[in-house]
Amino acid sequence: MITLTHFLVVSACLFCIGLYAILAKRNAIMILVGIEFIINASILNLVAFGRYDKLNYGGQVFALFAIVLAAAAVAVGLAIILNVYRKYKTINPEKITDLRD
Repeated sequence: MITLTHFLVVSACLFCIGLYAILAKRNAIMILVGIEFIINASILNLVAFGRYDKLNYGGQVFALFAIVLAAAAVAVGLAIILNVYRKYKTINPEKITDLRD
């Protein structure tokens, strides 16, 4: 039987992978993927805790809102990355030093 601990371990692994992807900073796409891993880890926590709340299903409702917000954040982040690439011809955050016109 899968217990709450199993969900939390998987969520902690996802969070650590996302944190490593953000801290490694190879390019902007990997940073966005790292943020998505962290958001997915929090969504997994919400659903796991919501599974044990038989009356209100609060975790699932919050997870649904988190999924919608994550999709919106990815759309905005990808648009920003595409505009930065169009101007600087790179998506490496270390090479982009000036964002002024």
